[in-house]
Amino acid sequence: MMAISSRAAATALASLLLMSSAFAQATAPATPAPTTKMAPAEKKAGKPRSAASLECSKEADTKGVHGKERKKFMSECKKAAADKAK
Repeated sequence: MMAISSRAAATALASLLLMSSAFAQATAPATPAPTTKMAPAEKKAGKPRSAASLECSKEADTKGVHGKERKKFMSECKKAAADKAK
């Protein structure tokens, strides 16, 4: 029969061995290389804006139209400008 002190010593030693792996420093996860993402302004800069689009934008600015209303206004304005051009 093992003495209680021997069992306690064996348990303590096993605990220390198992805990050492828990406190081991883990390596930092590899972060993927940053992809070259374009800002929204840079995406838009790739396409030149038409004269009609610029005029409609200026008109929307003077009217103070924003959000969904501006999008609808710009769509209608550009369609009207395209109809005038035909």
